[in-house]
Amino acid sequence: MDNDLGKARSRTPKHLRFARTCYRHMGGEMAVALHDKILSLGWLDGETYRLSTTGKQAFDRLGLSYPPPTKRRPLTCGCLDWSERRAHLGGPLGAALLTAFLQNGWVIRLADSRELQLTPAGREQLRQHFGLTF
Repeated sequence: MDNDLGKARSRTPKHLRFARTCYRHMGGEMAVALHDKILSLGWLDGETYRLSTTGKQAFDRLGLSYPPPTKRRPLTCGCLDWSERRAHLGGPLGAALLTAFLQNGWVIRLADSRELQLTPAGREQLRQHFGLTF
């Protein structure tokens, strides 16, 4: 047990714990923090994961391209993060976020790894758009 936090330590290698890919979206500490912030801002409903008007406007400002939700394929869902044991965003919206972060140079994918590295520009954009600091 971690004496400071009173919870079990993750066995996830440190280089994968902060940010990594999870299927076609982001996982890790950063992705869980994004998930929680997006919900707290009211961009998504926490129970249904439906996109709010405010959320649509915010994601449009980020230049995200995502398909409309259908009955068979919702726009997003919570995906249980295996290192954090809490949800991050999955589905098409989670994939669109990863794509935007990569295209804008906010994260870079390390060769032959699922690891993502947050860039200085990414740190600034997370602060500006989401109020998150890392």
